[in-house]
Amino acid sequence: MADSTNPTVYEIFQSMEQGPAAATSTATAQAWLDHHSRSLGFFMDGKFILPADRRSVSLTDSKGGVVCSTACAEDADISQCASSAAAGWTSWSSLSCSQRAKALLRFDSPTPNPDLSAGLVGVLGLHGQCVSELCALCEASCSPAALVRLLQYYSSWAQLRDMLIPGWTPVGVVVVVSSDDCSLYPLMLKVLPALAMGNSVIVVPGRSVAPPALLLAQLFTAAGLPAGTLNILTGSDVTLGAKVSRNPDVRLISYCGNKQDGLALCEASAGMGVPVSISSCVGATCPFIIFESADIDSAVDEVIQIAFKKKKEVHWVLCVQESVSDSVVARLKLRMADMKSVPLSSDADRVLVDAAVQEALQQGATLVQPCGASTGARYPPTVLCGAAPSSPYVVTPPPGPLLPLLTFRSNTEAVLLGNHSPHGHAASIWTEDLTLALETAKSLSVGSVWVNSSSVSDPCFPVSGHKDSGTGTDGGQEARSVPVPASFLFIPSSLSVSCFFGILKSYPQFVGGKACKSVSGCSVAVQAPGGDSVLVFCPDGGRKDVRNAVEAAIKVQPGWMKKSPSARSQSLYSLAKGLESRRKEVCASLGAQLGVPAEEADREVELSVGRLNVWAAYCDKVQGGSPPMTQSGAALSFPEPLGVVGIVLPDDAPLLSLVTVLGAAIATGNAVVMVPSQRFPLPALAFVQVLQSSDLPAGLVNIITGNRDQLTVALANHSVIKAIWYWGSAQGCQYLQHTCTSPLKTLRLSWQQAGEGRGAAPDWAQPHPSLLEDLWRNAVQWKSVWIPTASMSVEKR
Repeated sequence: MADSTNPTVYEIFQSMEQGPAAATSTATAQAWLDHHSRSLGFFMDGKFILPADRRSVSLTDSKGGVVCSTACAEDADISQCASSAAAGWTSWSSLSCSQRAKALLRFDSPTPNPDLSAGLVGVLGLHGQCVSELCALCEASCSPAALVRLLQYYSSWAQLRDMLIPGWTPVGVVVVVSSDDCSLYPLMLKVLPALAMGNSVIVVPGRSVAPPALLLAQLFTAAGLPAGTLNILTGSDVTLGAKVSRNPDVRLISYCGNKQDGLALCEASAGMGVPVSISSCVGATCPFIIFESADIDSAVDEVIQIAFKKKKEVHWVLCVQESVSDSVVARLKLRMADMKSVPLSSDADRVLVDAAVQEALQQGATLVQPCGASTGARYPPTVLCGAAPSSPYVVTPPPGPLLPLLTFRSNTEAVLLGNHSPHGHAASIWTEDLTLALETAKSLSVGSVWVNSSSVSDPCFPVSGHKDSGTGTDGGQEARSVPVPASFLFIPSSLSVSCFFGILKSYPQFVGGKACKSVSGCSVAVQAPGGDSVLVFCPDGGRKDVRNAVEAAIKVQPGWMKKSPSARSQSLYSLAKGLESRRKEVCASLGAQLGVPAEEADREVELSVGRLNVWAAYCDKVQGGSPPMTQSGAALSFPEPLGVVGIVLPDDAPLLSLVTVLGAAIATGNAVVMVPSQRFPLPALAFVQVLQSSDLPAGLVNIITGNRDQLTVALANHSVIKAIWYWGSAQGCQYLQHTCTSPLKTLRLSWQQAGEGRGAAPDWAQPHPSLLEDLWRNAVQWKSVWIPTASMSVEKR
């Protein structure tokens, strides 16, 4: 008979005391910190470096205890780290694809070092508990299994890179920056793809993720990663990433974290000639939608789990159909009755939460809270029933355990509520009607949609930040910073712009499907090739012309987006046929504008017809799909258009460059507002006649001529334009990077400056395959929809 002093099963489950295994693994993490005297420096050139007299910042745990301190880099440290990364890139990029894949997975060469023989995946298996416990101590939790999955997935892409993109070369040195409140997984989702593609990486981690990042860098280098390939540089804020990008070897900055720090990084790095990819994965407001056809009990359990019982990286807004709202509230009250207060980060957060609750009560909201009051930096889980969608605590909720609850009547109203937030990170939909779930998922402007689940992730699925949630794509082959070079193309040019005025023939611009004059009625002269005469006058467009063009584009773009890929393809084939039929007129405009022989002009027209045919063929060829799942269930991944794209065209190959970027934009479902070359606008104006005779919807393509800088300012300041592709001056690039942050716009910038640059101009006649690939990927944003089965074992970050 069992001893009566032994606890019963009920008592064991009530206490749920921690077992000794966790204490052992905690000691492992503590031992690693003690080995470094709890003062962590930088990791560069394959070793730890802690210079003397460096200012440091302390990292504290949830109880206020100091976990460790990290050093703040100065200019000398930045220079040393950049040199280390450049040397690491030389050795890492010189390896073959199979050698890099082997380094990520394992090493076959015998060695007495068990870490070196295991490779990166094996090292994570050996030291996974230490990594996990250090993440827990720093409140940057990440599952070692998720990191292993990342390594396995991108090591296979390292193996296949040259096969899929022949002749591709690594970008160079990539700087990855995270905010203080970002966890380890989003950071490594940017680091590992860059390493797999042959780049070296400088990581500027946030305060909480710095110790785990330093540990991983040490482990990866011990496993055989060449010294200098992965470097860690810590500091006091994210602007350290902008200081690192001043080094000429840096080719890309990739950021993950909250929006505020991302915008600060954009502004600090503006004008440095380095593209910035933003993923605002922290602090976004995400809808949790419960339809009347949902399993109410499962939905309520899940929303409580993600809203109150986890460290939240996003804020949730509960949207419930009116017919089941009473049932949902009753279940919330029942589940929350015994819940304890949740610790806040500081007393200042308590002030913000109290203010939000008082504002909600004044607006007529009712509270659902567990019994008992709380004081200090703790607050009880709270549901704000009857909240208004426009309330500040709904649009930008304060940090704390608050869950606004909104109600809706119809499916259309649910989509409107889901899209009301300025963020577009993710959404969770609960319904047993699969058709309703897929229709709602397609209509929501978010990067990830979870059906009857939440927070599921896998690296094989691309996820884009929609709206203010970012400009980059993470995961999958489609990650913009991984398979293709950086979006900046530095174009040396010795030509200067001059303008002559006279009285000559005037050409119209093209807005809303009609040839028209500018709103101002002014015109500018187009110079002849010799510089001694004026060819024609073209309209001098301005802000009001851009406004009219965007209004026309936004009306037609949703309908164009909904057309089938084959229908868009046929329209592009028709456009190519129309250009072929007007070959003589377009050739004459090219010859007159550029002063080139007729044969050369005819060749550019021929190439332009072919390029339109290429984009027509592209329309229905790359449309996402359903990548294999690592667990039971199904998931879909598909590209979506950005919306209205502003394009400022280059001077090189004025017709061919126009149709190349135009085809990429409209083939994927976007509408465009184009500014042709200020020096060579005549080929674009001749192309207007082709557009007028095509079957493209009126307003889909708009062409506005005039001063490049003035029109660029108008495009940047228009809130409806979702992306800008720019070929122009360094000052124009700097202006766009600094300005296009509110609302956040996707930028593809190309700098044209005399005698300077880090690369060569693209050959529009014979472009590298990566250029067309880059254009296409910059024209779409990705969405992943997760559909679990009853037996699905979800893997959550």
